[in-house]
Amino acid sequence: MSNPFDELKAILVNIESLLIDLKHNPGGAPPLPDPDEFLTVKETAVFLKLSVPTVYTLISKGQLPVLKKSQRCYFLKLDLVNYLKSGRKKSAIEISAAADRYIESKKG
Repeated sequence: MSNPFDELKAILVNIESLLIDLKHNPGGAPPLPDPDEFLTVKETAVFLKLSVPTVYTLISKGQLPVLKKSQRCYFLKLDLVNYLKSGRKKSAIEISAAADRYIESKKG
């Protein structure tokens, strides 16, 4: 029977070597979107994981940032990333911390 502490040590050594490799070769990080990259409606649908009709619905409701030129719609990838981030909801901990800060600011 093997010692579980020996197995744990081997796992930790492996994790340590992976972290050292990552520190010396940070190229594995995904690149940020090019702020000037334009997408078509179809590319936008794929990027947002929506159907093309849904993209057109969001355009007509004014909910999706769009550039129109010659009866065609174009989207800046960075605008789409910001659109997605704007839908982020705060966690209960973040809401509680904001409430605490607000209460503290009213006391002083």
